[in-house]
Amino acid sequence: MAKLKIISQNPPVEYELKDYTTIGRMPRNTIQILDRILSKVHSQIIKLKDGRYLLKDLGSLNGTYINGQRITQHYLNDGDEFAMGSTLLRFEEKEPKEKEPDVYVSTDAVASEIHQTIAADAAGNFLPELEIEDNAILRQDYERLRISHEVATALGVEPELHTLLSKILDKIFEIFNCSRGIIFLPDSTGQMKPLVSKTKDGDEESGDIVVSSTILNNVANKREAVLSSDASMDSRFNTAKSIILQGIRSTMSVPMLYNEQLLGVIYLDSIMATGAFSKKDLHLLSGIATQAATAISNTNLIKKIENETKTRAQFEKLLSPNLVDQLVDGQLTFDQEGVQKEVTVIFADIRGFTSMSENMEAKDIVHMLNTYFEVMVDVIFNYQGTLDKFVGDEIMALFGTPVHLPEGPEKAVECALEMMASLEVYNTARQAEGKRPISIGIGINTGEVVCGALGSSKTLQYTVVGDPVNLASRLCSIAKPGQVLIGEETYKKNDVKNIFNLKALEQVSVKGKAKPVQVYEVLSLN
Repeated sequence: MAKLKIISQNPPVEYELKDYTTIGRMPRNTIQILDRILSKVHSQIIKLKDGRYLLKDLGSLNGTYINGQRITQHYLNDGDEFAMGSTLLRFEEKEPKEKEPDVYVSTDAVASEIHQTIAADAAGNFLPELEIEDNAILRQDYERLRISHEVATALGVEPELHTLLSKILDKIFEIFNCSRGIIFLPDSTGQMKPLVSKTKDGDEESGDIVVSSTILNNVANKREAVLSSDASMDSRFNTAKSIILQGIRSTMSVPMLYNEQLLGVIYLDSIMATGAFSKKDLHLLSGIATQAATAISNTNLIKKIENETKTRAQFEKLLSPNLVDQLVDGQLTFDQEGVQKEVTVIFADIRGFTSMSENMEAKDIVHMLNTYFEVMVDVIFNYQGTLDKFVGDEIMALFGTPVHLPEGPEKAVECALEMMASLEVYNTARQAEGKRPISIGIGINTGEVVCGALGSSKTLQYTVVGDPVNLASRLCSIAKPGQVLIGEETYKKNDVKNIFNLKALEQVSVKGKAKPVQVYEVLSLN
């Protein structure tokens, strides 16, 4: 998630960037900055279809600066810093790219006898205190605990897998006298693939590392930790060209197991010394592998949660958060049985949209509607409303369903006023770009409606139907630009007439009603 950080404040303040973000002094900007040198609506940041973010100055008096240069627009890169007035901001978008190590698995080795092995599932076990008779075992267990504590402290909680594996290798190199190290993880087919590699000098690109498939197969298939004190002399590697060519003197490989599941393999070798690793080292590395497997499992769990969050976010683009909450909790199902309840309905429509769109290109129309909807839907959600649907340039929102909202009428009316205020900010940004401002009319009505999922067995949409809905739509159609109209039923509900400054208009005849209806214009909060 891209963020904007105000680094001139102490402490710095972070904001998550939306698809459309405005910055300025006015309180209804997406990000309000109380800097007297800033314009009311100073700049905007737009997320493009290719995922990049575009910073645009909206004709501000004092400008927007990057590296001391005043800009009108700039494609933001991770770490870019820019100034507005006396405020300094930084754009952050961290997406680590995994780098494939130069590691190759050779199939030229034929396994014979194993020099030394230990069962992986016993590597992390400790004897009960009363069963320890040998002081050497006690010292060995203490060393394992000490190393485990160091590793746990070093790893911490790391949400990015590649970074976690690099940390594991760094810690291993601090503990063991090894020349190279590689961590393998299984791919979708179960084949071991190198994810990170490290050499003693810290240069991952210092040369190719060739690992015998014999070693990997023994560790992965038998789930045993394997030690060869002198690989160049070990009979099982007699035909391994990779080992002969690289002059490997010692190897050590251990499986990473979590709840009996193989999560990967850690491979170390030494090209400098015979007997570089001992059986004690093998035990220590096996203990580290157990911790590494737990850390990997935690990281995978974090990634799963992140993916579920992204999926949830996709739903929230179509459904309001309260509706998504009920879906996730199982409180709401999309069946085709309706319920009757009191709901307040809002319709908001762009005035003169047809004539405006005649002189615009299709892509400009879509961009205008998307940015306009972004602003309006944020307001609706902030007032606990549920987005029902978009009909062309029209928005339909509900207050009181599917989540019960006793103060629905007041929330709906206040939401409408906030929509008008937010539109002012949006229009300031449009006019700064030389574009026509948008004007809207809003109609609101309250009453008993039927709520439910309507449609076919393949496609359902949660919505409401009934005469109160039709009246809200009619009120929207007769509202003038900038006008919010409410029906008699909304006027009577709760404290609407006391909370808001209202003006009674002449009764109007609307389609579908035999008698004229009383209408009120909402002027402001009282």
